[in-house]
Amino acid sequence: MIIRGIVFAGTATTARHEMVAFVRDVLGLVPAQVTGIEADLFDLPDGSSFAVASPQGMGATQRSLGFLVDDIDHAVRELAAAGVVLDADVSSNERERYVHFRAPDGQLYELVERL
Repeated sequence: MIIRGIVFAGTATTARHEMVAFVRDVLGLVPAQVTGIEADLFDLPDGSSFAVASPQGMGATQRSLGFLVDDIDHAVRELAAAGVVLDADVSSNERERYVHFRAPDGQLYELVERL
């Protein structure tokens, strides 16, 4: 598997509305209109995305980082062969396919394949 970069960061918070306003009004990021996600998504100029979700909106985590891969199915097989615990299924929205996994630090991360 080849990791091409970090293309996603997300936060899950009970202060979702306040955080969305902060990201939009103070940081100056423009909201993206993407169907198939349960978060407010903002695209950054470098092509990465930042999401603000409600608690449990990104699964059992408060923060998530997404690593870009070319072939998510191949990457999933490699992680599974290494004994990494992954979501049962690869999820998708109109822009990408992704799957969550637990790293040795116990934190949730994801692999992302852009469509």
